[in-house]
Amino acid sequence: MEILLLLIPISLVLVGGIAWVMLWAARSGQFDDLEGPAHSVIMDDDTPPRCGDAASPSDQDK
Repeated sequence: MEILLLLIPISLVLVGGIAWVMLWAARSGQFDDLEGPAHSVIMDDDTPPRCGDAASPSDQDK
């Protein structure tokens, strides 16, 4: 029965730490775009751009 005097505070500290980490992650933007990286992996970008699609270097300065 004395072990409960040790386990209950340890579990409360652990739950508080987990809650703090989750709140920090949510506020710092860790969960903003969950699908973007997954879609970028499966996108097929193997086709080279056509001549009219690429912007000229002089257009990038504007």
